[in-house]
Amino acid sequence: MFNNIIKIKKDLVKKNQKKVLLVINCLQGGGAERVVLTLGQGFYELGYEVHILRFKPRVEYDLNPNLIYHMLKFKHYKLIPELDRREKFFARALDNYITKKIGQPDLILSNLDRSDSVFSYSRLPNIIYTIHNTLSLLYKFHDIDNNQSKLNFANIYSKHPCLCVSDGVQKDFIKSFGDITPTTAVHNPIDRDHIKKLADAFIPEYQNYIIHVGSFKKAKRHDVLLNAYAQTDQSMPLLLLGKGKYRRDIEQLVIALNLEDKVVFLGFQENPFPFIKHAQFKVLTSDWEGCPLVIPEALAIGTPVISTNCPSGPSELLPKSNLMQIGDIDAIAKKMGQAMKNPQQFYSPFDEALLPVSIAKKYIAFAASA
Repeated sequence: MFNNIIKIKKDLVKKNQKKVLLVINCLQGGGAERVVLTLGQGFYELGYEVHILRFKPRVEYDLNPNLIYHMLKFKHYKLIPELDRREKFFARALDNYITKKIGQPDLILSNLDRSDSVFSYSRLPNIIYTIHNTLSLLYKFHDIDNNQSKLNFANIYSKHPCLCVSDGVQKDFIKSFGDITPTTAVHNPIDRDHIKKLADAFIPEYQNYIIHVGSFKKAKRHDVLLNAYAQTDQSMPLLLLGKGKYRRDIEQLVIALNLEDKVVFLGFQENPFPFIKHAQFKVLTSDWEGCPLVIPEALAIGTPVISTNCPSGPSELLPKSNLMQIGDIDAIAKKMGQAMKNPQQFYSPFDEALLPVSIAKKYIAFAASA
């Protein structure tokens, strides 16, 4: 009888356990996708029942067994003409799925534009959008041809409160759309212990090198990085970790700059952290970011970082002395040269306020006040 009483109590606790649902289009190799999984662990450690729902099947990350995973395919709804009509129909199906399979979450966190657009038609409560990037730069709001795009985003984001991943992202959001909804800024969570464990998985064959981690896309400005690196003495090789549609262009630039013996293309690495840990320093040359994970992740394993001073992110994570002017090849080359001579002068400690539990608490506080 005593065992039955314990079982009944456990069932009641589970029944009354708070639930959080994190929704994203897929779990395929991106920063926002990694944030969703890390934040989910933070909520789990706070005692929440954590659900992750995606719209596409592909997964490129190891799935945390503490979280509960769902998939509701959007693909079938693409047969419906007109984007707004198909998203309305899908939102209705999504609401039904959540209600029947999960129940009523205490908090629903929508991530990235596909999920955000769908949830603008949802009738469920407790929805918050997580804004992962400086939208005006990502979607080129300054271009007069994109006025309609800006209006569409304003309509979507006016429906629910918005949590921005950095002060810069929040300022950009308000500048772009005005005071259309409650907003706040909360940095991305970093699971330091997990990163340290991954970083010890192996020792790279390379030694005494610089590393850049990022997709080959325009915002990352690999072209600026390589032109700056070409101006240094190249006393350390430069390792480029990532994939993307502009890789071929960057490979051609390496040849044009006669850097074939100095630049190594590592491609996509399922576990990049050993490469980051054993680098002398990490460099970031982006024109814009939201709140780049690669900075605090490097700091979590003791690797110094120098970065361009993007409109959002780096200046909130690094000392002023570690920052460089965007697009300034001479300044970047000078800073890289200094780092090659003495990497540790750019060491910066990891901020424990970025740990998953601390960040999850900030999400909860914002949800309560919004």
